[in-house]
Amino acid sequence: MATQPSDPDHVTERCSDCGWETTHDVQVEIRTESQKEENAEFSREPYRITTCSECGSETATRMNNA
Repeated sequence: MATQPSDPDHVTERCSDCGWETTHDVQVEIRTESQKEENAEFSREPYRITTCSECGSETATRMNNA
């Protein structure tokens, strides 16, 4: 069984900008990908948003690559 981090909103991972293992704030956000108004309700996808606590760099990763 995998162990869970003590605080799932703040995880330690490598930052691609500053290059250090730092604490990151983690959020899941639903983003609309379509620019067209009539298709917007069908183009929402979940993204994992991480923000480095050292340099402030933000990374958005699409969670559903269907």
